[in-house]
Amino acid sequence: QVQLVESGGGLVQAGGSLRLSCAASELTLSYFSMGWFRQAPGKERESVAAITWGDYATHYADSVKGRFTISRDNAKNTVYLQMNSLKPEDTAVYYCAADTSVRIHEGKAKYWGQGTQVTVSS
Repeated sequence: QVQLVESGGGLVQAGGSLRLSCAASELTLSYFSMGWFRQAPGKERESVAAITWGDYATHYADSVKGRFTISRDNAKNTVYLQMNSLKPEDTAVYYCAADTSVRIHEGKAKYWGQGTQVTVSS
C-alpha cells in the first residue's frame, strides 16, 4: 500500500525556516511527479510547489517564489520543501502528493499524505 508520510512541520517565528520532508513507501519516486499543497483554515487547498519526474521541472505558487524550494532525492524516495522567510500567512496544513502527471501542480494527484501542520507566529 502506497504511503506518503510528511514530517518537519512545527511552530516557527516569522522570518524563520522549516524543511518539510515527504517519505514515500511502496512507490518508486523516480516515476512520479511530486507536489506540496497547503490548506489554511477556512480556505481551499492550494498548490505550493511541484517537481516533475523526468526533467525535474519545478513549479511554484507566486506567493512562495523566492522563498520556498522543492527538491527530491529519488534514492531516498523522499521529497523536500525548504521554506525560508516564513510569514504568518504561510500557516496551514501542508500535504505531500504524488502522481504520474507532470501537471500535478494543478491539484489532482493519485496519492496524498496525511499532512503536517506549519504555524508561523508574528
